[in-house]
Amino acid sequence: MAEKKIRVLIAKPGLDGHDRGAKVICRALRDAGMEVIYTGLRRTPEEIVNAAIQEDVDVIGLSILSGAHNVLFPKIMNLLMEKEAEDILVLAGGIIPDKDIPKMKKIGIAEIFLPGSSTQDIIQWIEKRLSK
Repeated sequence: MAEKKIRVLIAKPGLDGHDRGAKVICRALRDAGMEVIYTGLRRTPEEIVNAAIQEDVDVIGLSILSGAHNVLFPKIMNLLMEKEAEDILVLAGGIIPDKDIPKMKKIGIAEIFLPGSSTQDIIQWIEKRLSK
């Protein structure tokens, strides 16, 4: 029987219009053997959570550069709880100030990958975390 592939949804919440980094991550995860769904730009928290549930993903990767993480990420985490989907691992990347990282982790973001993080580190982190 074939091993189940890790399914990842990469999402760009809010009004952020830059997705080069998200696309690099999508490609790296795909090349590592994961199934990757990319939501495209300017998604609402509801769209992201609904897509994650419909696609039965293991991981949601949030990419944000706009500075709206303090508003959007709590909404996403609350919707996951409301829809009883808090078993989906959520990680984030992009521009998130160091002072905001503890708050993001407190609301349930499992890990934050800042600019300069290697795609290999992200892949290994996901694989290690999901193998538990």
